[in-house]
Amino acid sequence: MSAPAPTVPAAVLFDMDGTLVDTEVLWWEATEEVAATLGHRLGDSDAREVVGRAVQDTAAHLIRVGGAAGVALSATSVAEALTRSFHRRVEAGAPLRPGVRRLLAELEQHGVPFALVSASPRIVVDSVVHGALADVPFSFTLSADDTVRTKPYPDPYRVAAERFGADPGACVAVEDSPDGSDSAQAAGCPVLVVPSLLPVPALQGRVFAESLEDVDLEMLSRCVSDVIRGSG
Repeated sequence: MSAPAPTVPAAVLFDMDGTLVDTEVLWWEATEEVAATLGHRLGDSDAREVVGRAVQDTAAHLIRVGGAAGVALSATSVAEALTRSFHRRVEAGAPLRPGVRRLLAELEQHGVPFALVSASPRIVVDSVVHGALADVPFSFTLSADDTVRTKPYPDPYRVAAERFGADPGACVAVEDSPDGSDSAQAAGCPVLVVPSLLPVPALQGRVFAESLEDVDLEMLSRCVSDVIRGSG
């Protein structure tokens, strides 16, 4: 007897930075710039607090490591400086990651809806959506401003699944970072991980690919099928 056909996802939920657009380096540069104003030289030891993190989380980290200069500033002012620096760089150009256009076109061709679920501020999400992703028919976009808590909490992915009227287990999240993967998995989504700057732990419920060039609808469908079999 032949194996049953994989279950097509109810929706695909894409992270933005480092997944669809090559902006993780831009975020690092923005953080490096703001860190310098606090007298801190950004290095490898800071990566876990920067890559894939929400602006407010990185701002809090910079205040902790900024010493006396950081103590004099509020988390809000540092977050605003980070957002301005990041937005300026994104406005100058955010290139797409390899394989993005082909994969999105395949999903559109087969009628599989998809949305953007980002931990970046709305101003940055809109800049990318109106720029590098201007012609992409997202069902909707979620930014860090659209939920009370953002990644690594499950809220963004839970809200996205609710908007589709779907169970999170039927929605594949495509992520590149540890925090994003944790967020999606905590929401109950199967996760397809395409790592960028930071390694992502291999856990049950996560499928890995080296690039979106290697990802197609069949692979995304297998992610859902694996979750269904695992819970059966």
